Amino acid sequence: MTKALAELCFDPQVGIAELPAPVYPEDAAVGGEAQIGAALHRLARQLGWSPDDQRGAFAGVIPPGARVLVKPNFVLHQNLGSWGMLPLVTHQSLVRAAVAEALRAEPAEVLVGDAPLQGCDFAGLTKRMNLDRWADELLKREPRFKGVRDFRRTISSFVDGVRVARENTQSADRFVLFDLGGESMLEPITDEREAFRVTCYDPRLLAQTHAPGRHQYLVAREVIEADVIINLPKLKTHKKAGITCALKNLIGINGNKEYLPHHRIGGSRTGGDCYSGGSRIKSTLEYFLDQQNTATSYTVGKLWRGASMPLFRALTWLGESQDLEGSWSGNDTIWRTCLDLNRILLYGRPDGTLASEPQRRVIHLVDAVVAGHGDGPLRPQPLPMGLIFAGANAAAVDWVGAHLLGYDPARIPIAREAFGDFRWPLTSFTRTDVRITGDYGAGVADDLLPVRANATASPVIYPAGWRDAVDKQNAGGKLPAEAPPSALSENFY
Repeated sequence: MTKALAELCFDPQVGIAELPAPVYPEDAAVGGEAQIGAALHRLARQLGWSPDDQRGAFAGVIPPGARVLVKPNFVLHQNLGSWGMLPLVTHQSLVRAAVAEALRAEPAEVLVGDAPLQGCDFAGLTKRMNLDRWADELLKREPRFKGVRDFRRTISSFVDGVRVARENTQSADRFVLFDLGGESMLEPITDEREAFRVTCYDPRLLAQTHAPGRHQYLVAREVIEADVIINLPKLKTHKKAGITCALKNLIGINGNKEYLPHHRIGGSRTGGDCYSGGSRIKSTLEYFLDQQNTATSYTVGKLWRGASMPLFRALTWLGESQDLEGSWSGNDTIWRTCLDLNRILLYGRPDGTLASEPQRRVIHLVDAVVAGHGDGPLRPQPLPMGLIFAGANAAAVDWVGAHLLGYDPARIPIAREAFGDFRWPLTSFTRTDVRITGDYGAGVADDLLPVRANATASPVIYPAGWRDAVDKQNAGGKLPAEAPPSALSENFY
């Protein structure tokens, strides 16, 4: 690894660009993306990414002849609330701008790719975002552009609340299997109980990929073979992780969700992190849901689904949340999965091993023009911020993102633990070293951002289980309204 690459991967600086207004361009054909492009170039100058204007904003990041992957957040084709697409996914204007600037840097190829939720209508999503027509036209005139790719191996729909899946939709040889073994961040909470869960998935499959001494991930080969990754997350509150930003967006490089533990069965009183305390109703519901997810026929699955409905109604009658997904600040699982994937992204090799030094350049451009708050990530409400912020280190970027959402970053496990001292580290600096530059001033993030957030931020609505992580000083002494709990019947995770 060259010194320049080492410095880029562990740069604690985060640039912030403020747009004239928190709105996206309506029509790229009439030059509406000018303000997005201008913000991107301003960030590139702030961060030293653009020493050569002839080769665009990423001239100092993308070497000529490099293979580039642009990784947006394409989580779902519709907002499960009533608030539309703007707070849900990375806006198409930022995707198009990133691809355009990447092509200016003279790469060998540029690919856009993501693995959204199993229930996402990928073709419908790209059509709704007008990315299908844009990609078709660009493919015809630019041979280095390789299109927009869906990395999922499992695609499913839900009929009467019962999951109907199509498995192995892509060949396994298009993916690289990694096993972090005892070095996984999940190992300290792994035992023989087979406790890991992903909503709507067969827990027996998860037990095959994650057990004591075995922690496997299945990453798209295009990701591991890329020389440069341009990560394009959407800044949102997240009911399981508190925040989704640069670190959490890496869930979408993995092809099968049964490689991705999101929580552990049971309440905190019985050694799980699915919910706080304990509940006989919830533990019974967990059993019913496991039976539904392991059912070998639609009919059996529907019977278990029907049996669970009176228990959900009982929770409502008792005034308890219906969430059984680790949707609270005590979730000690999801951040570990995300950090494992970030380590693989930095250090992973095409043979499924991890090197001692970073293997590719990764930069992060965060869409916070209209961020998402409330019951994210699937039913976010729009939070107009008018910002794009960027950096070369995911931990530093997420620390800033947590501040911008009014959180105390030290209370957000995914942001806090990313600075840990472990093998294949994600940083070479501490949280107090994170600095910002650009339109919000220059200096230490912990000093400047709380003041800025207190002076200018709109009230943020937090997921019900994460109100205890709010920086009350940032919120002007007032705790914003609680987001309504979501029902498990959403069935998309």
